[in-house]
Amino acid sequence: MSIKRNALGKGLSALLENMDTDVTSKGDITGSSTVVGAVANIALEKIESNPFQPRTNFEESALKDLSNSIREQGIIQPVTVRKLGYDRYQLISGERRLKASALAGLKHIPAYIRIANDQAMLEMALVENIQRENLNAIEIAISYKRLIDECSLSQEELSERVGKERSTISNYMRLLKLPPEIQIGIRDGKISMGHARAIVNVEDPIAQIMIFNEIMSRELSVRKVEEMARISSGHKKKKNREELTNSLPFEYKRIQDQLEQKFETKIEIKREANGKGKLTIPFYSESDFNRILELLGY
Repeated sequence: MSIKRNALGKGLSALLENMDTDVTSKGDITGSSTVVGAVANIALEKIESNPFQPRTNFEESALKDLSNSIREQGIIQPVTVRKLGYDRYQLISGERRLKASALAGLKHIPAYIRIANDQAMLEMALVENIQRENLNAIEIAISYKRLIDECSLSQEELSERVGKERSTISNYMRLLKLPPEIQIGIRDGKISMGHARAIVNVEDPIAQIMIFNEIMSRELSVRKVEEMARISSGHKKKKNREELTNSLPFEYKRIQDQLEQKFETKIEIKREANGKGKLTIPFYSESDFNRILELLGY
């Protein structure tokens, strides 16, 4: 039986309360036949991982803490699984609890048993994790993108599913346009969402990486990064306007490319019809200025 999409708009809890998805199952759980939807103890070895799990990074220390809590107090919130066949289940949500339970040495875990096709399962897993798990900003952005791309949702529909403003969703998804090293920095908590939102406003990937490195080396505030981003964006707009009236010969463009590789920044060469011109090497901070001076031999 298919699951209505509008149930997801109220969160996974609404879906779990829908008895239309219940079936009757017999298996090695707590004894006799059990109505799916009730809590049942299932052997961990009979639960397969969720291939749609959006979380990719599980902090080891946090898992150990959860494992110790489970060892002392047991599982407070059951995981959710779907039935694949006789005595076979696949996890829908609760992977941290499942991993921590295995780490604690448990053989069985309490679970809600549901029926779901792959499309519904993907939506359920992504929405559940976005709403209830402590995902980092990149994992949230990837989850939003998967809901849009793989579940054919518009941003408006996605907004209804997860209970977030469209602008919030858009801000997260823009992070996926950043260079990989910056995305890793966001994922690992090296920079905040505020830093990332400022960097993403800079169009030039080289400038983005330079600003990121400055944050790492100088522990810049979000306000300082926003200021650097405005300067960089203003320079880019000015350059675009000048490029319309300043077409460089091929040899000049080749030299410009070589200089940009050497100095690891955008180089501006402006040439007038009479042969006069200007070569500009921009810098984005004091340390960046000193780096350029060293390359120039000062």
